[in-house]
Amino acid sequence: MSDFREALLEVSENDSDSKIESEAKSLATNELGDFKFLVAIVIWYEILFAINTVSKLLQSSDMLIDFAMEKIKGLISFFEEYRETSFKNALNYATEIALELNIDPVFSQKRKIQRKRQFDENLSTASVELSEEESFRVNYFLYLVDQAVVSLKTRFEQYQQYENVFGFLFSSQNLQLLDDATLNSCCSNLEERLTHNEQFDVVGKELCVELRLLRNMLPGGKMRPIDILNFLKVASAERSFSKLKLLKSYLRSTMLQERLNGLALIAIENNLLDDIQYEDLIHEFASKNAARMSRFK
Repeated sequence: MSDFREALLEVSENDSDSKIESEAKSLATNELGDFKFLVAIVIWYEILFAINTVSKLLQSSDMLIDFAMEKIKGLISFFEEYRETSFKNALNYATEIALELNIDPVFSQKRKIQRKRQFDENLSTASVELSEEESFRVNYFLYLVDQAVVSLKTRFEQYQQYENVFGFLFSSQNLQLLDDATLNSCCSNLEERLTHNEQFDVVGKELCVELRLLRNMLPGGKMRPIDILNFLKVASAERSFSKLKLLKSYLRSTMLQERLNGLALIAIENNLLDDIQYEDLIHEFASKNAARMSRFK
């Protein structure tokens, strides 16, 4: 801090621009020369340091949302404790800096404006005058920390809502710990949350069946959602190659690509064939050509 102040004084003495010279001198003498300003710098440093540490963790590529919730919850606890215990510590640290800068470590007194008291005003209801230090603690320090806590709690509530809906999909460990009844309840809740105007993207019962099969396929260890997706892609590719060996044998070596793709898709997704209405397919195929349609009739 002392080096920074000396740099500002040097700029104020040597810079040819009068505006820059004036601003540098003002910062060095008025701002950095004010003990209240030094205390504010210490408070801001401690707050931003804690936030930046958690922010870097949340931005990492391997971050899991449940781990992010734990970090935010820990940050809220830090600020709640910081609110109660750290103002005196900030004063002591700012006092050390002030002594190095030859600044008097006291809060400057503001000129008090005397207000005329009305004849019917009760003395007990008159506003209590706080000392400069206590006023700074109440109106600056507590206000700043409370705003940080409120903001973090709002963010935590958002993450909590995500966990209530998607929490069972956050990691393979969460999925493995659920019994069948709880898993079915989570899938039904997800279907309900993703339903709008009787339109839905997820069928809870079908998702539950697929997840129960997936639990038996997943390897050990905690896997992130992206790891599970990559695992499924690899497993699908292996399945495709195993079907390919059955379809394109030595006796079918001259099969063209289009037919091979169609047969492979039918073989891999054969469970979907049970729900297909072949008459609808015939009608759709025939409707694309008038001549075929007349023959079909």
